Amino acid sequence: MSRVQKGMAAGLAATVVVSILEIANMTLGPWAASFPRLLSVMLQMPDTMAVGWAAHLLIGTFVLGPAFGVLCPRLPTDTPESKGILFAIGAFLVMGLTVAPLSGVVGRPVGMFFMQAGFGTLAWMIATHAVFGIVLGTVYGRLVEREKRTRSLAGTAPAH
Repeated sequence: MSRVQKGMAAGLAATVVVSILEIANMTLGPWAASFPRLLSVMLQMPDTMAVGWAAHLLIGTFVLGPAFGVLCPRLPTDTPESKGILFAIGAFLVMGLTVAPLSGVVGRPVGMFFMQAGFGTLAWMIATHAVFGIVLGTVYGRLVEREKRTRSLAGTAPAH
């Protein structure tokens, strides 16, 4: 399995975990605007939550997961979990400084770091991105370790 494939699997797992947190937030709270809701606003479809959920799943699995798979060996931390957190918070910073403010130009403003939605939403986004990173790094790290064990048992050299 390639690093990109491992990243996609880890991205899917992390997205599912964060989706469960988002559902809990929307069901029990909401104490903050959900990421799928913010995505639907950013995509200029604020009344269509399905678009936000689809974007959430696609971005986590097919954009962030593979990007992590490629960047993981280059990230300056020691554990897969800390690499995942660093990556996810970095992705949040990039999104909060570029995509979020620019997306509100035509429709409703989202603001830098989603601040139009309030401080609770900012805190929620940071927390859920950290959880995403922990799960992303953990799953990716376990897939790498499983491949190393399999190669070791088979007596082949690891691929880089």
